[in-house]
Amino acid sequence: MVEFAYNNKVHTETKVSSFQANHRQNPRIEFELRKKGRYKRAERFAERMKKVQEEAKAVLQKAQEDMKQYADREREEVEEYRVGDLVLLSTKDLKYQMIGRRTEKFTEHFVGPYRVKAIISSNTVELELPSTIRIHLVVNISRIQRYKSQVEGQRKETPQLVVIEREEEWEVEKIMNKRKIWGRNKYLV
Repeated sequence: MVEFAYNNKVHTETKVSSFQANHRQNPRIEFELRKKGRYKRAERFAERMKKVQEEAKAVLQKAQEDMKQYADREREEVEEYRVGDLVLLSTKDLKYQMIGRRTEKFTEHFVGPYRVKAIISSNTVELELPSTIRIHLVVNISRIQRYKSQVEGQRKETPQLVVIEREEEWEVEKIMNKRKIWGRNKYLV
């Protein structure tokens, strides 16, 4: 503060202050009170900024509507599921459990049917899965499909499932044929 006062004082020999000698002007130390009245330039600036903001808002609203329109083109209506419905489960998340399969293209795309145990939200359901399928019971509806029963007269009867040490096995009535593929025996039952 003392240094500021010294540099702002007019010296007797130079007839100017140190600030004026170095910077060609004295610093402002007094504060002018706001003038009463209207500031035309400030009002014009505020009006111009308001107009720019309104235009930007309109453009962003139009862009948002366009994006929604293009996104909704590919969307379908969500199928509603109820507790007790039979559904098929996608094998997309079960690939690591199907290690014994030779190729992925011959595996089933959906397995089941399994019963819906609870509705968690509009896009997730809880299924009643056997202990042999080791995934979380709550799945997204994109991973399930409504089970459609066979046409009457074409019903395919599946054999009863026997679970031994957490492995799926079926009782075989008769072996029809046997052949060796890649060093492994394959049976037609």
